[in-house]
Amino acid sequence: MEKIKVWNIFDPQKYLETEALVDTGATLLALPANFIKRLSLRKMRAVPVRYANNQIESRDLYTAVTLEILGRSATFDVLELPEGSQSLIGQIPLEALDLVVNPKSGKLSPNPLSPDAPMMDLI
Repeated sequence: MEKIKVWNIFDPQKYLETEALVDTGATLLALPANFIKRLSLRKMRAVPVRYANNQIESRDLYTAVTLEILGRSATFDVLELPEGSQSLIGQIPLEALDLVVNPKSGKLSPNPLSPDAPMMDLI
């Protein structure tokens, strides 16, 4: 679990701090519906999602938040989870913020090759 801060890019006074599960099987930042309402995010469209049990269902995608983890921040769209679900940090936020997952503890840390700021690859 990691402490995160999330705020609406269109209304920065709407923000929240919570804990989120680092989930390398997830793609996006995913927040429960009650958090999305609290942040007053704008719905973009419905997208298909696949769960760990291979079930596919449609979920709503919202724009946009700034996500801050370990002092690093970037802007992301948000996938809606059912109300009361655990917030998830997926692969795209981890990659964009250049954060590394410790496989034993599940804790995040800045990439040791770029400890001061996220490194953007253009390879």
